[in-house]
Amino acid sequence: MSKVEVPAVNQEDLVKAWQDTLPTLLNEGDRSTVVGDAINGQALRIEIATAGRTGYVFDFQCTYVDSREVKVDLIDVEIDNRTIDERNETIQQLVDDYVRHIHECAQALHEMTNR
Repeated sequence: MSKVEVPAVNQEDLVKAWQDTLPTLLNEGDRSTVVGDAINGQALRIEIATAGRTGYVFDFQCTYVDSREVKVDLIDVEIDNRTIDERNETIQQLVDDYVRHIHECAQALHEMTNR
């Protein structure tokens, strides 16, 4: 069994890079917050608030599988600080879109994580 190569990047530096890069990949008006996961040093917590009046807030956990690949898990979706059912089609389309943007961000930062 081969050893998985995880990024040898300080989590604080990685969070800063994600904070700088992810907003450039999101839809205009969407806002994001990125923080390091306190329990898992290879994971980030990402919150994305949708633009417009819908008021959806998506919480994701993004875990580095290796220096190139991330696993993205939806934690929950909220509106007005209440968790809502994320199974409706509109929410699922937004989740798919945001997961794609998160993967794009990981690819954009590949040079940083592949040291």
